[in-house]
Amino acid sequence: MYTAFAQVYDRLMDEVDYEAWALGYERLLSNQGVVPGARVTECACGTGGLTQHLAKTYRMTGVDISEDMLSVAAAKLRFQGSFIPLIAQDMRALSLHQKQDALLCTCDGVNYLLDEKELLAFFASVNQNLVDGGVFIMDLSTPYKLKEALGNNTLFESKEDIAYIWQNTYNEEERIVELSLDIFVKEGESYRRINELQKQRAWSLEELKGALKKAGFCLLAVHGNIGQAPHELSERWHISARKEK
Repeated sequence: MYTAFAQVYDRLMDEVDYEAWALGYERLLSNQGVVPGARVTECACGTGGLTQHLAKTYRMTGVDISEDMLSVAAAKLRFQGSFIPLIAQDMRALSLHQKQDALLCTCDGVNYLLDEKELLAFFASVNQNLVDGGVFIMDLSTPYKLKEALGNNTLFESKEDIAYIWQNTYNEEERIVELSLDIFVKEGESYRRINELQKQRAWSLEELKGALKKAGFCLLAVHGNIGQAPHELSERWHISARKEK
């Protein structure tokens, strides 16, 4: 899964400030009583860009359904002389060797769950792998972002050795946006084309709150960007919840 996409993912994401992002998550975790050295797992960790920075503070584990993404993450960690357990699992059916103090699902992981059954399965799985009173934090794209910012728009970016055309199609009834990426990677005098097709669901805040409650969580906080109150034009939500004892 994501074989070719995994090879170029970090080049497409090279402008992301993972260090600053990790500091933001450390503030969110600290606000909920998660201390340095705590056991923390990041679901849908991809190539580990955020995981490796959080590992400076916590005992991190990375989980992703894509072995190809994890292979890239492992290679980066070896190059840095670091070790973080990386596990290939479907986050809807987590089976961690030890209950965690906190679980994270970052960068739209929840948007890739396309129906309520998948959403509830994931939240229940998180609950089962947390200690009593453990913390769950997720960040995801808002309905405003998926419908208006992405919607039926076409985006384009060209860098020195890679370019992409990103075409979106939004289904109003299903609240699902289909993302079609054509990526062109320079190889010598020619370009190799990679096509990646993904779907994301626009979840309402009410749906997320209801699913968290059904899965045994109490809601702690909802932010837009980290440290900011959510508003109608927010493109991202950061949601914190606690496993009820």
